Order: sequence, then structure tokens, then C-alpha cells
Amino acid sequence: MTTPARPVDVLRLYFGESVQEHVALAPYTSARIGGPADVFVVVKSASELMGVMRVIWEQAVPYTILGGGSNVLVSDKGVRGVVVLDRAKEVRFENSDQPTVWCEAGVIFSNLANRCASKGLAGLEWAATVPGTVGGAVYGNVGAFGSDMSENLIWADVLTRDGEKRISVEDMQYGYRTSILKHGDKDSIILSALLRLKNADKEEVSAKINKLSERRKATQPPGASMGSMFKNPAGDHAGRLIEAAGLKGTRIGNVEISRIHGNFFVNHGETRASDVCALIRLTRETVAQKFGIDLDLEIELIGDWS
Repeated sequence: MTTPARPVDVLRLYFGESVQEHVALAPYTSARIGGPADVFVVVKSASELMGVMRVIWEQAVPYTILGGGSNVLVSDKGVRGVVVLDRAKEVRFENSDQPTVWCEAGVIFSNLANRCASKGLAGLEWAATVPGTVGGAVYGNVGAFGSDMSENLIWADVLTRDGEKRISVEDMQYGYRTSILKHGDKDSIILSALLRLKNADKEEVSAKINKLSERRKATQPPGASMGSMFKNPAGDHAGRLIEAAGLKGTRIGNVEISRIHGNFFVNHGETRASDVCALIRLTRETVAQKFGIDLDLEIELIGDWS
């Protein structure tokens, strides 16, 4: 009787040494927290991502797509199944009266914003200090400084079990830090996106980015951290509520609520995800008790939380 091939062996057959087992995920997250992936595969193009996903779906194994790791908390127990690290980074600019940029989902968003500035293209200045990838920004309608992805996206190409499809910004059903991809079909994988830009003076765009960067440095903690941890309630700010509750500087284990910005949690080294969750619970309970407001997480918990 022939032993069925393991999913990792099938993936290795097609993708070779880019497929590994028992890889620690902490280095691939901005918080530097989390246990290992059972199977870990790095893709460097949208076509590679499509190939990996087809094998994963054929093998019927659980999977997680990881981009910049800036908006996730990985369990101490790690992630079962396959973790796909998207490093697809091709970028193409279309210069005209109405310029655009097409980019694969693994492009680092802040790098893209700075590349646009160097070409005298405006519209993404707000993103120059945003961590994570374009794919993550499209998925979660990421925003900063009063702008968000809904203002720039024209369309996104996604892969589903039935093949590729294009979703316009109108059909993305964007809301505050959410989209149809986030609350709908979880088997829609972002491959690439087309973003709207504007022609502008190169120096002016760079000056605006520098101004926003200085503002961010003055108001948010450096180093390994997670933020924004919670969504802003309607008409208020999570950071203000956390500060008013007297929680800034509160610490469990090696994770601390930032003394600079209450909606950021700082990793002081060798932090456990379980301690982060304990601090999340304490924060939510305290704010609810003092102000009657339930804070919703902006980050996503991924992995084995059993």
C-alpha cells in the first residue's frame, strides 16, 4: 500500500527549497512575536502565488497568507497548515494625464509611496509611513492621516478557487478598516492592484512625506510594536480612551501599552502572544468599565489559539 504524499512534499516537488518546515514566524511580523508555521513557503511573483495556492487547494490543507506581518498577532503555538509569505514585488508605472501604478500584492506600501514621490507622483503620501504590503492595505482598507486605500484603489485582481477575477473599488464594499474580502469569501487571494495617482511637483510631494514622517515619529513608538491595536470607535479615538483610562505604560510580561500612544503595544523582547492577549483583555475590560465602550480589535489573531 502506497503512503499518500504529505502536502509539504507535494509543494516541494513543484517549488523546491522555497518550501520549509517548522519555521519561526516572529521574524516575519512587525511585533516580532509568534510561534512556528508547520509549512512555510515564500513566493516571489503573482504567478508563483497562484501555483502554490492551486496545490494547497488541491491538497485541501489549511493556509494563511502573510505579507508584511504588520497587522497580525501570531499564536505562541504557531500556525497549522501552510503559511505563504507573499514577496511578489513587481511594479509598473503608467505616466499620463491621469497616472497610475500597478503593483503586485507583496510590494511594501511605504516603499511604493516613496517611489511615487521620486517620480513626482502624488496621492500616496499618507502611505509613506504605513507598515505592511499593498495586499494587506487593499484587504483591510488601511489608512492614515485622514486618507485610506478606498481613495486610491481602481481595481484589484484576486485569485479564487474558480480562477482569477477583477474587483473594482466600487465592488470592494470598503468601510472603516474593512472590505468584502475581509468579511466575505476568505478564499479570495489578492494578486495585484491598480492605484490612482496624480502628477505633482517632486519636491512638494517629498516635503509632504517628510512632514508626515516627522509627525509619525513624534506620536508613535519606534521598534517592534503593534498598532493600531484597536479600531477607533465612532466619534472617538481608541488611543484617547486608553490614555483616559490610565492604561498607558501598563505592562504584562514583556509587552507594554506605549507611553507615547495608547493604541500601540510595544514588545520589549521575547514577548509571548499570550501576554499580548492578556493585555488586550485588560484594556478592553477597563475601557468598557470606565466608559461603556467596547473596543474592537483592528489586528487579526492568526494561528492555533486552542
